[in-house]
Amino acid sequence: MTYPYEYYVDIVTKRYFDGVDNRDMEKVLDCFQPDASIREMTSNTLHEGREQGIRTMFEGLFASNGRIWHGNFVHTVDPQSESICSQFTVEIEPHDLNDEEQRYENCNRFYLKDGKFSRVFVYMSGENLLK
Repeated sequence: MTYPYEYYVDIVTKRYFDGVDNRDMEKVLDCFQPDASIREMTSNTLHEGREQGIRTMFEGLFASNGRIWHGNFVHTVDPQSESICSQFTVEIEPHDLNDEEQRYENCNRFYLKDGKFSRVFVYMSGENLLK
């Protein structure tokens, strides 16, 4: 099935990143196929399976950081290949108030299957936060 351009932008911004920014684990995980994977390309870190690797990755991200914000999105959508490439800014406020807020300029490539993420490739401008 081919989804319209707006569907891809919506799942990335209003569902996935909104869920991450608001620490809504179930909203985040609902964007993924059960056998999905996320690969952080800069450090070549792979997280496999929605309920195993991906959940564990987000538990660590949420536990290690305070405020998380994603914005300033620029999207390129390819409905024929069921994919979207999104460039964006990330601001992370660490729990340790002695640490400075971190700012990243990232790019993610999302591949969908049946309307949910099957593979996600993350390109980070700084230290890998998705351990």
